[in-house]
Amino acid sequence: MPAEGFTEDAIRGLAERWYAALDRHADLARVLGHVTEDLEFAVPEDTFLGHEGFSRWYDAVTHRFFDEVHTVTKVEPVIEGDRAVVRVLVNWQAKVWDPPAARSVWLGFDADQTWTVVPGPEGPRIKRYTVNELAPMPGSGSL
Repeated sequence: MPAEGFTEDAIRGLAERWYAALDRHADLARVLGHVTEDLEFAVPEDTFLGHEGFSRWYDAVTHRFFDEVHTVTKVEPVIEGDRAVVRVLVNWQAKVWDPPAARSVWLGFDADQTWTVVPGPEGPRIKRYTVNELAPMPGSGSL
């Protein structure tokens, strides 16, 4: 039986809040509130472990990407007791500027992800985050 408040709607809300925080480049402490201390965060460039590893990733991306917009297109949680395996599809668009280039470059990708989510004191939290595939949109620059 799932923990109280550990519902499909709560997990969908987590995904929406997560991406809104990433788009705003929210304060690190606020973003860390969405993940467990033993987080495994696997993205194309590397796997980052725990709050310390995630903090390194977050510092790098918030200094690299700007004008970010994440659009969640699917959140499919399968709740199994005190954890959920969640398929997340999200469209990510951003810009980067590599000095001394005269212009920024637009990036657009569709990401297929799998999350493991567990109950937390203030709602669901991400324990494992894996980017399965990152497909570029037509005209996108490369990472």
